[in-house]
Amino acid sequence: MSAATIHHVEVAAAHDGIAELNVTLEYENGGRALITLDEYATRILMQSTGVDDPEDLTGKGWEHVRDALAASSARYLNDQTSDQRENSHV
Repeated sequence: MSAATIHHVEVAAAHDGIAELNVTLEYENGGRALITLDEYATRILMQSTGVDDPEDLTGKGWEHVRDALAASSARYLNDQTSDQRENSHV
């Protein structure tokens, strides 16, 4: 698998009006992939890379995007686990 870096970012409005970040990854072979991050994942991405402006994400490694998506997904898993624990005591 070839390494990828953030090639381009664009702030967009989600269907609920909350901002999302469209991130274009570019692979060593020139291929590109578009990834959409919700507000939570965007915040994680910005923190993990230490940037204040989305434009400054250009050139950062794809692993930051992967980790931000995983963190965003995990928050729902954690919510479901908590709900299951609460319901099991009923």
